[in-house]
Amino acid sequence: MTFEYAPAPESRSVVDIAPSYGLFIDGEFTEAADGKVFKTVSPSTEEVLAEVAQAGAEDVDRAVKAARRAFEKWSALPGSERAKYLFRIARIIQERSRELAVLETLDNGKPIKETRDADLPLVAAHFFYYAGWADKLDHAGYGADPRPLGVAGQVIPWNFPLLMLAWKIAPALATGNTVVLKPAETTPLSALFFADICRQAGLPKGVVNILPGYGETGAALVEHPDVNKVAFTGSTAVGKAIARQVAGTRKKVTLELGGKGANIVFDDAPIDQAVEGIVTGIFFNQGQVCCAGSRLLVQESIHDELLDSLKRRLSTLRLGDPLDKNTDIGAINSAEQLARITALTEQGEAEGAERWSPACELPTSGYWFAPTLFTNVTQAHTIARDEIFGPVLSVLTFRTPDEAVAKANNSQYGLSAGIWTEKGSRILAVANKLRAGVVWANTFNKFDPTSPFGGYKESGFGREGGRHGLEAYLDV
Repeated sequence: MTFEYAPAPESRSVVDIAPSYGLFIDGEFTEAADGKVFKTVSPSTEEVLAEVAQAGAEDVDRAVKAARRAFEKWSALPGSERAKYLFRIARIIQERSRELAVLETLDNGKPIKETRDADLPLVAAHFFYYAGWADKLDHAGYGADPRPLGVAGQVIPWNFPLLMLAWKIAPALATGNTVVLKPAETTPLSALFFADICRQAGLPKGVVNILPGYGETGAALVEHPDVNKVAFTGSTAVGKAIARQVAGTRKKVTLELGGKGANIVFDDAPIDQAVEGIVTGIFFNQGQVCCAGSRLLVQESIHDELLDSLKRRLSTLRLGDPLDKNTDIGAINSAEQLARITALTEQGEAEGAERWSPACELPTSGYWFAPTLFTNVTQAHTIARDEIFGPVLSVLTFRTPDEAVAKANNSQYGLSAGIWTEKGSRILAVANKLRAGVVWANTFNKFDPTSPFGGYKESGFGREGGRHGLEAYLDV
């Protein structure tokens, strides 16, 4: 029997969203120079949450100048002093974590249990972790006295707004750089709340600047001649444009781009555990994860058994109000993203793959997409090659470990992969042959600030997280 769950909504009253927000430049909230604003909406209801100032080229210049001024003093501080600010930020994030989790769920559409139990603990952990590095940079393996680069221009996506901010800002500040960050246009609010946390922590003015805006704001930041370091997480197409923009300049660049992760299940894998990992791999954050396990490679002999089990499990997932603590699948982030997911799944059907979704009632307002499986998929199918960035899983089969590796590596991407098997020797043998930056064994989508993350091929270059993440912000 299945239990019916009564709604268990998280209270909205823990977060106070102002009707409008400015840009955060040099420690103050300010209007855009040209007065432009845009609205940010809640994907689950389409209600307008707030009006936000839209930064233009003039604002970017102001913010970069503020960051440059702040750099002199900030980079001259002993690492132990910078660490105090990072520790303080980490503790304030912990204190305000419930408020920030509700805010993130409202602005992004992901379930509260993800923002509360995954995103926010990790955000605080990144600041704690890099605070610990701030006075130990001489021992990080980059030679004695490695120097900061200067002003870091950082552009982050909408799928993990606060976590991507932490991935970028924490190592930049720990190493003595100052920051101008552009959050995604659909999810600017948690970055603006973070600006308030910087003030609360007493961070010197100009060390962190936040510029909400669209693609042209990001382009102006990347192009700015006084930016020394560019860090971008987002689509491969924009990543390529950034690489072209900075070619021939002395800017240091890290790009964390798209993925089409292979999740490989061998015939000796524990089926129930693998099914949970497959669900986490592709339906966590509605599949809007660059390292999602969006290609399932199943050994032929267990294909039917695994699919039966997987379909049963998908039928128990609850889709709906992201603020309900029982919700497993929230809203898609925007109408634009929903249209992309819809178009690619329709193409999958048109190309002959077999589509299946559990019986699933979608809410009448907001942007929603039911969890979807495709079987009879070949490597030639668009849905097996292109990043869909939604709750859509393509299932392929293999017979031998060599075939599994060949199929997994047959992708323009190389960000993540998963291996499910009882044999440790097989995990090591297969992992060594996979061209993926992160390989999980008998788990998926597990993150830790001590562990580096990044990709090969069109998934970008450079690493974030861990000791490796320091290098991107140091002159080594």
